[in-house]
Order: sequence, then structure tokens, then C-alpha cells
Amino acid sequence: MEAAPDVSTEPRLTYKEAGVDIEAQDKALAGASSAIRGSFTPGVLGDVGLFGGLFDPSKVGFQDAILVSSADGVGTKLEVAKRAGIYDTVGRDLVQHCINDILVQGARPLFFMDYAAMGKLDPDVVSALVSGCANACRDNGLALLGGETAEMPGLYQPGDFELVGFIVGAVQREHLIDGKGVEPGQVLLGLGSAGLHTNGYTLARRILFDLLGHELGDRPSELGGVSIQEALLAEHRSYLDLLWPLIQEKRIAAMAHITGGGLPGNVCRVLGDTDAIIERSSWTVPPLFQMMVDGGKLESSEAHKAFNMGIGMVLVVRPDDVTAVRSALEAAGEDVFELGTTVAGSGKVELR
Repeated sequence: MEAAPDVSTEPRLTYKEAGVDIEAQDKALAGASSAIRGSFTPGVLGDVGLFGGLFDPSKVGFQDAILVSSADGVGTKLEVAKRAGIYDTVGRDLVQHCINDILVQGARPLFFMDYAAMGKLDPDVVSALVSGCANACRDNGLALLGGETAEMPGLYQPGDFELVGFIVGAVQREHLIDGKGVEPGQVLLGLGSAGLHTNGYTLARRILFDLLGHELGDRPSELGGVSIQEALLAEHRSYLDLLWPLIQEKRIAAMAHITGGGLPGNVCRVLGDTDAIIERSSWTVPPLFQMMVDGGKLESSEAHKAFNMGIGMVLVVRPDDVTAVRSALEAAGEDVFELGTTVAGSGKVELR
């Protein structure tokens, strides 16, 4: 009878050799833990590392409230971050994009959760991504309550990664903004963006890098000394602190966060049985957008569908509140653009 083979000396396969490094995940979490804890608010129960995040809304003043939630990603702005080797700003982009998405319904953000996935985990990259999220949470008064980091070799190419987030906020019932207050004859006020925010990057990269041949470090004359990298990685603004007092005073009938789809594709979401007439001449399109329109030979309708064109938030305001709203925003240093008005209709946006 043959002796059984001696397997004691045969090489043993490990999870790390298969492509997943659990120790690297632990190192990445450790690198971001202090930033995560720095975002904790009084409503947080527990610490980093629990299976589920715990939050008590009564600790932050919400007793009878409606929860508002949203999820989103950063899109192909991640490709610019990867080329630049700068990873913390897209974490801020993600949080602040999500904050604006629930703010338009009158909600105060309570907590945020992130998800980062890649083919091969780089602890420094993950730490920067998560720290960016945590620091934005801290600055905006919400908690980074939990998240997930996934290493998936074979699904993502080397160097590729994904970053998405989930936000939960609350609004007292009497402060809910649901579009029912929109009527004909109200005024549309626009607030400036800080660039593309987190939308339109696939087209922007095609124009700036492929058609115009720019590199990240280029400083074209059209941008007045700003580099391509600085323009494209400009952070997605949070409008929370700016608009919260006006929300509490019930001076805003509706709000539209201008993301994918531009002004036509987002203002329509809050109009109900009215239409919006927006005058293109009511604000000056920033140089980055004009540069892309010219470089890509874009039709105006296409540009306004792909990009925010310099307007990051639109407020629908009753005529009697316009002066007070403008005064408050301008006192905070904000440029306010009177974009147009609402008229009777069926939820359409007309750019004139």
C-alpha cells in the first residue's frame, strides 16, 4: 500500500496570496480612526468598529421628525483624483454632495456612511478617502457613523477604485420642503458652484485632456492662472450653513441641487404644476465652463444638460421673501443671481 503524501511541507494558499489583504484593511482603518472619531456628534452611541452604527436623534434635538436619506457617488472625478494622486478631496465632495441632496427637503444631516472598493487595497489611499469623508462630516456637524472597505481583485483594475456614500438626516414635520409651496409668480435665485462639483467629468475629461491636449499642471490663459487640476478638483460646495437659517425661517418654498442633468434636469424635480423660465443672461458662465463649451464645440442645450454651468443651487422664493433672502445671503458674502420666475405649467424648465 502506498504511503499517504506528506502535505506538511506543501505551500499553503492564503487570502493575501489570492489578492485580499485583511491586514492592509486594518491598517487603513487605523489610519482614519482619529478623523472618524473627530466627526462624532452627541447622537452617536458606541465607537469605531461595531457591526452597525448607533444613533439617537433625540440627543440632537429631533423628537417628532421625518427621516430623509440619500445615496450617491463621486463619478469619474475619481479618475482626476487618481491622476493627481490626491484622494482626500473626493471624500469631501461625496459628503457635501449628499448633504445638499437632503438639505433641499429641509433636512439637517445626522450621519453618513461610506463605501470604498478597489482591486488592491492601498492603506494610504483608503485612509485619505475616509479621512476626507470624516473631516467633511466634522465640518458640517454630522457623524461618520460607519462604512465599508472592500478589496476585490479581478473586478477592479490596478489603481481603480470606487467611492460612494449614504446619508441620513431629519426634518421637523413643520419644516419639510416637499415642493407643495411652489406657485406661479415666485422667483428663482441661483447660488454659484465651485466648478463642476461632481458631475460632467466624463465629458470634461474628453474635452480638456483628449481634444485640447491639456495636462493636469497646465494653466491655460482662459482660467486666469488656475491649473487644470485645481479647477477640476475644486470641492463640491456644501450649502448647509448658508441656507439653514433661511430654512428655519420658512423663507424658501423649494430648492434644487444642481447635479447631473444641470438646471433643466434638476429644477423640474421641485416644480409640481408650475414651469420655470430661466434667463441664460442672468449670470456669467465661469471661464472653465466656457472653455469646455468652446473646446468641445458644445451646443448650449448639451452644455446645460451635462454641466451645472456655474450654478450649484437654485432657490424658489415667494416674492415677499426675496429681499430678506437676498440680504441674508449677500451679508454672508454670497453672490445671488435672479435666474427667472415660475409660471403656470406642468413641471418643465425653459432656458431662454
